[in-house]
Amino acid sequence: MTKTRLEAFSDGVLAIIITILVLELKVPHGETIAVLKPLLPAFLAYVLSFVYVGIYWNNHHHMLHAATREGSRAGAGDRQGP
Repeated sequence: MTKTRLEAFSDGVLAIIITILVLELKVPHGETIAVLKPLLPAFLAYVLSFVYVGIYWNNHHHMLHAATREGSRAGAGDRQGP
């Protein structure tokens, strides 16, 4: 697997995680600001989770761009020799 394929796979996994996060948000029933107040804790939890996943994605993205090669064996990509 090349670095670009690994990067595309991890991007897809993180997109699915963000999609699952947003499914937990509920639609408010009403037309005033007061109906949003009970939904505020869930919304803040979503925002914090989104920021956390975004930081994880950014770090992973930079790590993959800094990698010089992709190893063919799991956990053995940085070892030399047989």
